[in-house]
Amino acid sequence: MKGNRQLCLYLFCAMFSIPEDLSASHERPNILIVFADDWGKYASVYAALNPGGPSDLVSTPNFDRIAKQGVLFTNAHVNAPSCTPCRSSLLTGRYFWQTGRGAILQGAVWDSSIPSFPLLLKAAGYHIGYTGKVWSPGRPMDAPFGGETKRYSDHGHWFNGFSQFLERHGDIEAGKKILLEEVRSNFRDFLTKRADDTPLCYWWGPTNCHRTWIQGSGKDYWGLDPDGLKGKLPAFLPDVPVIREDFADYLGEVQAFDLGLGVLLEELERIGELHRTLIVVSGDHGIPGFPNGKCCLYDFGTNVPLTVCWPGRVPPGRVVHDFVGLPDLTPTILEACGQPVPDGVSARSLMSVLTSMDSGWVDPQRDAVITGRERHIRSARTDNLPYPQRAIRTKDFLYIRNFSPERWPMGTSLGYGRSNGSLPDYEQLRDNTFSAFGDMDASPTKAWIAHNCRTPSQQKYFDVAFGRRPAEELYDMRTDPDQVTSLADNPAYDSARIELAGRLMEVLVATGDPRVTGTGRTYDQAPFARESDP
Repeated sequence: MKGNRQLCLYLFCAMFSIPEDLSASHERPNILIVFADDWGKYASVYAALNPGGPSDLVSTPNFDRIAKQGVLFTNAHVNAPSCTPCRSSLLTGRYFWQTGRGAILQGAVWDSSIPSFPLLLKAAGYHIGYTGKVWSPGRPMDAPFGGETKRYSDHGHWFNGFSQFLERHGDIEAGKKILLEEVRSNFRDFLTKRADDTPLCYWWGPTNCHRTWIQGSGKDYWGLDPDGLKGKLPAFLPDVPVIREDFADYLGEVQAFDLGLGVLLEELERIGELHRTLIVVSGDHGIPGFPNGKCCLYDFGTNVPLTVCWPGRVPPGRVVHDFVGLPDLTPTILEACGQPVPDGVSARSLMSVLTSMDSGWVDPQRDAVITGRERHIRSARTDNLPYPQRAIRTKDFLYIRNFSPERWPMGTSLGYGRSNGSLPDYEQLRDNTFSAFGDMDASPTKAWIAHNCRTPSQQKYFDVAFGRRPAEELYDMRTDPDQVTSLADNPAYDSARIELAGRLMEVLVATGDPRVTGTGRTYDQAPFARESDP
């Protein structure tokens, strides 16, 4: 209760921090997209709202600053908890299954016939550019920016390996300053390349929250005591030292990201343009290398941080619970910049929510969000098949449809060349994602669960991490916020399950999802082919 009172006071004061007339006419805003790889919903402002979880340990003053000067969303979800399909959907304002080969990770190809908001802004006269990751791993990361757009990284990209750089450098505080200066210098290069008064659109996409990071770095580099997470981990994780340390190391990378965000804000203030900039801060899915996180349709995998600030247009200091899909950002940004939304966009602009004076539940129509996934790591399963899922999340329930329950969600336990079905050793599971269960990143957590949770008392953790799922899952968020116990086979929940299943399928059919409008061949064949199902 104390944390909630402090947050209410914090946000109430922020309501009066920007005195501009909200109804006044404004020039086209700058656009700053700060989008972290693998960053789940962890920030100190979320801890103030809901204390008792991992966010209690982390400090994110710059994210919190944007939240108090704008809108903080509590129910923002990616469309797919895998980087390429998530980004494909965000950049185009479509469901991931509407983006062609952008719907998968390995083997992805950007469909240049589908408009992306950065290129639409470029055509409208914006100066656009990026640093770090925009789209798919590998090349072309810059496809949504047109391919020829300059990547601003002449001063380096060591920030992406933040803890590794600090380990090599030795002097922790000096190393942090070097990495932050890299962020500053790359951004300044972008700023100096634009013509006077030309509005800008800049994307900063660091990947430091992605695996791997240095074990023990959370405590050594950030002062985060892993024991501070005792009793604060989700119920599906063993509360043991190895896993607490792994989580604390991840939160250290979140703090590094937040420092980089602070540098960008300082630069906008330096040139006197923070007040005319629409700022969006978020991440592409949940924590990597942990059960139910990255690649999974539980909240641990799809629920991400999101805050939006636009001085003078967005009333500050509000917390909104409406369900938001990250693809909604494309029509929102286009509307803010006075640009038409192209045909084929299935997402809805958030502008009416952003410019409302209300907090809490604002738009009654935003009562659910749709998520899903197909192929992540091509070789995760020995037959090279994806794991097809779709889900609908409402205030009270999470319903998941697993289209191929005979497959293994995180992949098979057979690594390359292994024929006896035995697990790889601890070090392989810790360091090599492809050794087993390839849709879960290698990590100490993955290795510990695989090797220590095969006893009757611990088997439940192994099954959550790697076991098969039924065709349908249903979780009651009112009594089971960590989504531990599926109620899909409980007759008392039949009406909810049937209603949600019907609502989900209605959206999938209406939007032409190949998984339900065909045979599934579109995604099952490897490599991916664009032909429609026969």
